[in-house]
Amino acid sequence: MSLLAIFASAILPIVALAGVGFLLGRTKSVDPGPLNTVVVYVLAPALVFHSLATTDLGGGTLVRVVAGVTVYTVVMILIAEGVGRLFGRSDPLLSALVLVSAFPNSGNYGIPVSEFAFGATGRSTAVLYLATQSVLVYTVGVYIASRGGGTSGLAGVGRAFKIPLVYAVLAALAARWLGIVPPETATAMATLKLVGDASIPVMLLILGLQLARTDYGAALRQAGTANVLKMVVAPVVGIGVALALGFEDPTVAKVFALECAMPAAVTPLILVAEFAGGEQVGGVDVAEYVSTVVLTTTLVSVPLLTVFIALLDAGVVF
Repeated sequence: MSLLAIFASAILPIVALAGVGFLLGRTKSVDPGPLNTVVVYVLAPALVFHSLATTDLGGGTLVRVVAGVTVYTVVMILIAEGVGRLFGRSDPLLSALVLVSAFPNSGNYGIPVSEFAFGATGRSTAVLYLATQSVLVYTVGVYIASRGGGTSGLAGVGRAFKIPLVYAVLAALAARWLGIVPPETATAMATLKLVGDASIPVMLLILGLQLARTDYGAALRQAGTANVLKMVVAPVVGIGVALALGFEDPTVAKVFALECAMPAAVTPLILVAEFAGGEQVGGVDVAEYVSTVVLTTTLVSVPLLTVFIALLDAGVVF
C-alpha cells in the first residue's frame, strides 16, 4: 500500500475529525471537560467491554499486552529521566519531560488510528493498551507529577481505582472466563457496540478542542528534546519491547508498536496543572511546556505515523 493510500485510510480521517474539533474550539467557546467526562465514564467503558468481550485475542496475548505497556512505560521513564538530567533539566520541568515522553496518546488518537490501520484486532489491542496505561498514569504518573510540584500525590493515586475503564476490563475478562458473554446479536451487546462506537469520533473532537486551547509561546524553544524522545526514541523502544515479548499474532505486535509511537497524551497536562500548576523554570510555565509538546508531537505525528504504518504494513519489522 502506498504512503498516500495509508494516509488517506488511516491518518486523514483522524486529522479531519480532530480538525473539526480544532476549528470549533477556535471559533466557539467550547469546554472539552464535560465531553471528556462522558467519554471516560460512559463511552470508553462500553468500547472497552465490547471490544475485549468479543475479541479473538487469547489470554496469553492479553497478558503480553499488559506486560508490554508496563515495561515500555518504565523504560521510557528511565530514558527520559536520564536524558533530562544529562541536559541539566530540574524539577518541575524534568518531571514534565518524563511524563510527556512516557505516556502516548493511546486513547483519543491511538484507538482510531489503530482501528483504521489494522481493523478489529487493532481496536481490541488499542483499548487494552489504553486501559493498562490509564492505571499507570494515575499511579506512577501521579507520583512523578507530584514530585515535580513538591507535593505528595498519594491521594491522587486513588484515582486509578475510580477509573471505569479498569472495571470494564475486569468485567469483560470475567464474562469471557465464565462463558457468559451474550451473542453479538443480543440487544445488550448491540447497545454496548453502539455506545462504544460513538467514543471514536467524540475522542477525536475532544483532541481537536484540547489542541485549540494550547498556548505554546516561549515553551516552543524547549520542546525539542521531548519531541525527539516521544516521536523517535519511543517507537524504537516499543518495537524492542514487542520483539522481546514475542507476540504470536504479528498484527498485535504492530498495533502495540504503533500505540507506543503515538504523540504525547493530554493527561500529563492535567496532572501537571494539578500538582505543579503555576511553576516556572527559566521563565517557562510548566503547564505551557506540556501543552506545547502535546501540540508539536501531534503535528509531527501526521507524516511520521504515515511512514511508520507503511513500514509495519509491509512487514519490515514483524
